[in-house]
Amino acid sequence: MNTMLRKSVLGIAGLAFTGGVFAGPIAAHADARPVEGKPAAVAVQGDKLIPHGVQGAQSKIDLNGEQLANAKAIIAATKKAGLPERAAVISIATSLQESKLENLGHLGDANDHDSLGLFQQRPSSGWGTPEQITNPEYSTLAFLKGLKQVDGWQDMPLTEAAQTVQVSAYPDAYAQWEQQAADIVAHHWNS
Repeated sequence: MNTMLRKSVLGIAGLAFTGGVFAGPIAAHADARPVEGKPAAVAVQGDKLIPHGVQGAQSKIDLNGEQLANAKAIIAATKKAGLPERAAVISIATSLQESKLENLGHLGDANDHDSLGLFQQRPSSGWGTPEQITNPEYSTLAFLKGLKQVDGWQDMPLTEAAQTVQVSAYPDAYAQWEQQAADIVAHHWNS
């Protein structure tokens, strides 16, 4: 490559990087409101928690003590399974979508069939008994077992990995929780 072309390419790459650093998404969150996020600023792409950058608008909710305890239980179960932080991000984002990190029991007419727990897993689909599914450690380990069976889950966008395990009617909905899930894992992984 000639010198002038190389300098032009490097100059454009430098401008793109600088623009990504200064114009990238800022985490300004409000209770259950979508937060506009731009896909993958250059500085975020290599991140182990969000390797693909966030996809689409991000949502965030304020967590109460029970929800935070459930998020910490997901992190602990992920560590117990010997999986990396990215698996915890996928798990927490999935739980945020499925239950807002609430360990849901039977919801009567509002229930989706017999879905229970943090991940809305169904006893009739073989996820376990109602008692098992409503145990945060058990339900997380069951989700992670499914995730480990997905070839290449580590290199997939979050929503694809979660959807492959969950088989949801709303396959793209998991993506909106990626930033909050990554923030939770970053804050609590080593605590």
